[in-house]
Amino acid sequence: MGEIREPLPVKLIVSAFAGGEELLAEAKARLVTEFGPIDYESVLLPFDHTAYYTPEFGPGLVRRIWAFEPLIAQEALAAIKRRTNDLEMEWAVEGRRRINLDPGFVSYSKMVLATTKNHAHRIYIGQGIYAEVTLHFRDGSFRAWPWTYPDYASPTYLEIFNQIRALYTAQMKAKQSMTKSQ
Repeated sequence: MGEIREPLPVKLIVSAFAGGEELLAEAKARLVTEFGPIDYESVLLPFDHTAYYTPEFGPGLVRRIWAFEPLIAQEALAAIKRRTNDLEMEWAVEGRRRINLDPGFVSYSKMVLATTKNHAHRIYIGQGIYAEVTLHFRDGSFRAWPWTYPDYASPTYLEIFNQIRALYTAQMKAKQSMTKSQ
């Protein structure tokens, strides 16, 4: 029988897309007040791997991915997803979202996204929220699964999440060093 242990903390990420940079900047400021300082911000990325969201959001969507300095407990992800859903509705106009906020986390071995949609490869984590292991880390890099969305499977996104993982690794090493010196 294995020993029951608390899981390591993880690095919160939010992947956000909207019709323009102005709303992304507003969302970034709000997310900082909610979750703490950002220590990684991606370049502005075109959101052009699917037209699925065009009827709701319109054309010309752009995305940013942020990572937050404070590490979180993995079990906080469901509550964080519910909060980001509330924020999406605050910015909605006549019931139509203007921004999409997808929280998740990066750990040593995986990148996980939270969703309200059930599927065979998603696990229910409570509060109406499911988690999907979107990427896994193997042989020095994140890698996609057959179900990974095409944008997240692209070399650009894999490099973003490799950079975020490097930040996480440095944070965890610093945390372990601090613990040992106490």
